[in-house]
Amino acid sequence: MTGASGAGPDASGPGVSGRGRLGRWRDQVVALGWLMLVWNLLWGDVNWANLVGGLLVGGAVLVFYPLPAVSFGGRLRPGALLVFAGRFVVELVTASLHVARIAVQPGYRPRGAIIGVRLRVSSDLNLALTAEAVSLVPGTLILEVDRDAGTLYLHVLDTHRPADLDVARERTLTVERRIIRAVGSAAELRLVETGSSEKGNRP
Repeated sequence: MTGASGAGPDASGPGVSGRGRLGRWRDQVVALGWLMLVWNLLWGDVNWANLVGGLLVGGAVLVFYPLPAVSFGGRLRPGALLVFAGRFVVELVTASLHVARIAVQPGYRPRGAIIGVRLRVSSDLNLALTAEAVSLVPGTLILEVDRDAGTLYLHVLDTHRPADLDVARERTLTVERRIIRAVGSAAELRLVETGSSEKGNRP
């Protein structure tokens, strides 16, 4: 009786410790993958040189500048990830053309605005991924991230009426929804798919 109860903690300890180490390694691999993706997006071209460079830079960042512990409880969905990547490229090209048109149009003076968008999934990982994806599109710049409120504050270019602000909020929430569909958990997916929480809160 005594021997069995004494063996219980010893037997379960290594298993729990092993799962903890596996979880930490998985989080590091996920972080490295996203750093490589950001590196290639910043260069604007995906090739072997940029992939290797992203691997080296991402590895150096994780070794010399350890990121805060961010648990990844989601699930990678390749189909949704491809949809996210495809739509991101389309929006990147469209926004670039729009900004270029503004730059060369004689006498045109665009108006900017600062808005706040409360995300439906307030995890650090989702805040970081959504902020990065939104800020990479020309015409939108992340000014501040409120972790406690789960809110992104961003500057939007070329807004002339309140409807334009609503469009910018909905566009940000759409990016969040695509990210959660690609890498979110089932619970997070239910949050972004709920019809009652489609709109971001206005500041």
